[in-house]
Amino acid sequence: MPKKIPLRQCLGCREMKPKRELIRVVRSPEGEISLDFHGKKPGRGAYLCPQPECLKRIRKAKALERAFSLPIPEEVYDGLEQQMKGGGLDG
Repeated sequence: MPKKIPLRQCLGCREMKPKRELIRVVRSPEGEISLDFHGKKPGRGAYLCPQPECLKRIRKAKALERAFSLPIPEEVYDGLEQQMKGGGLDG
């Protein structure tokens, strides 16, 4: 029997994709928002594709605010964009 591949939905494009292909955005217990490329950080997670278009959609639709039930400042989105550009999937 083949191993089950966990699927997660991207907040931007709303497509179900394998968990390993997506980037996890995590809200730590202290309330800090960051990208988790390895899926190991503790906290509440939401997933997005590694494409900048998905991050733009999430920003416009305020999807992270709904997912984490807290207001997200613009600086956080800018930081996520920089992490996405510079971090790659190994960061």
